[in-house]
Amino acid sequence: MKAENRTGSSTIRVLVVDDEPDIRELLDLTLARMGLACDCAGSVAEARRLLAAGSYQLCLTDMRLPDGEGIELVRHISEHCEDLPVAVITAHGSMENAVAALKVGAFDYLAKPVSLDQLRALVKSAINLPQQTSVLAVAGEGDSEGGQLFGNSPAIRQVRDMIERVARSQAPVYVSGESGSGKELAARLIHRLGARREKPFIAVNCGAIPENLMESEFFGHRKGAFTGAESDREGFFKAANGGTLFLDEVADLPLAMQVKLLRAIQEKCVRKIGATTEEPVDVRIICATHQDLKALVEQGKFRQDLYYRLNVIGLRMPALRECREDIPQLAEHLLRRLAAAAGVAVPRLTPAALRVLCDHTFPGNVRELENTLERALALLSGASIDAADLQLTPQTCDETGSQSLPVAGHASLQDHLDQLERQMIVDALQKTRYNRTAAAKLLGITFRSLRYRMERLGLNE
Repeated sequence: MKAENRTGSSTIRVLVVDDEPDIRELLDLTLARMGLACDCAGSVAEARRLLAAGSYQLCLTDMRLPDGEGIELVRHISEHCEDLPVAVITAHGSMENAVAALKVGAFDYLAKPVSLDQLRALVKSAINLPQQTSVLAVAGEGDSEGGQLFGNSPAIRQVRDMIERVARSQAPVYVSGESGSGKELAARLIHRLGARREKPFIAVNCGAIPENLMESEFFGHRKGAFTGAESDREGFFKAANGGTLFLDEVADLPLAMQVKLLRAIQEKCVRKIGATTEEPVDVRIICATHQDLKALVEQGKFRQDLYYRLNVIGLRMPALRECREDIPQLAEHLLRRLAAAAGVAVPRLTPAALRVLCDHTFPGNVRELENTLERALALLSGASIDAADLQLTPQTCDETGSQSLPVAGHASLQDHLDQLERQMIVDALQKTRYNRTAAAKLLGITFRSLRYRMERLGLNE
C-alpha cells in the first residue's frame, strides 16, 4: 500500500498506522486541522519503512494490523526511536491490550470509537514533550518550588534515571516506598519534567477524606444534589484536567470507591453527583502508598483490576539507609533550607555529627532526618551542630565489641549487614596494623572498594 501523505507548513509530522481507510482519513483530517503533517500506513512493515525514511514527532497505531500486533510496533519504536512517543488505539473493552502497550513503552492510548477531543488532547501532550534536558541530570539542580532529588548513590541515580524516562509517558505510575522516602517529590518531578508541566498538579491524601464525601471530592456535585450542596463543585479529576492527579496513600480507598475510580481511569470521564451526563477528563494518574498493594490484593482488600491499571509503571523510592552516602549532602541542603526559613546563619555539621547521622537507621527516612535537624537547629546555642545536639539514640556495643542497635529498635536486614561489614573491616585493619592495602587484600576486595566502604560506614577516623 502506498503511504498517504498530507503536506503542510508545519514541521511537526505524525505517523498514523491503521488498516481501516476510514480511521486513517478521520485521523488525517483531524491532524491537518491542527496544523500537523500526517503520513499513513496500513501495516507494521510499511510503518517501519516510513520510520526508517522519515522523522516523526508522534506515532498513532492500531493494536490489530494485518501483519502483526501494534504492540510489536511499540517495541520497535522503543528500541530504535526512543524519543518518539507512540500511542495505541484499542477496541473498547480491550483495555488489557492498552495496558500491555503502556508497559512496553507506549506514551498513551485511545479507545475506539475515537473521541476527537481526547485525540487532540493526546496530540498536544505528545508534541509538547520537553527535550532530553533534565533538571535531574545533576544533583541539586531544580527550583525550590518543584523540589530536588539530592544524592549520587547508585539507588538515587537509578531513581533519577527512571523519573526522566517515566516523565515522557502518560502511563499511570505506582510509586512505592517507606513513609518519608520522598514519594510525593518523585510524583512532582515526573509532572514537572513531562508534557503536562504547565497544567495543574493535584495531590490528594486518600486516607484523609471521609468515606461519605469521597465521591463528591473526586468527581464533584451539582447544586442541590444532596443536603448541604449549595453550589456546583468541581472534583479532583476536573481540577487536575490536563495535568496530573497524585493519589497518595491509595491503599486507604474503600472498595466501593475503588470501583468508581477504576471506571473514571478506564473511561476517561466522570459524572458529578446529581448530573445525568458524563464529562471527559484528561489526567495522568500517579499513586503512592507505603503499604504493600500486592499483598492487599491477595487479602481481598484492594481490587486486582485497579491494581493492574495503576501499576503500569512501578517506581520504588529507596529508604534513606539504602543510600547512606547521600546523607551528608542531603543534611547540608536541609540545614540551609531550615536556617533560611528561621532567618539564622547556617550552622556547620561536625564530623562526629555526620558520623552519627550516617550510622542512624532513620525509619522515618528523609522526613525524620529533617525533623532531627530542625530540632537541633532550634535548640542550638553555638555555630556548629555536634553529635550530642542531634539527640539520636546512640548505637550500643555487645560484649564482643560489635555494634548493635538498641533492643527496642527494629533493625532491618541492611542495618545488620552494615554492622557485620563494619566489624569485619575493623578486624582486618587491626590485624594488618591499619595498613589499608593489606586489609583490602585480607578481605578479598580492592583498595578502592575498601576506601569507599570505610567512607560509607564512617570509619575513616
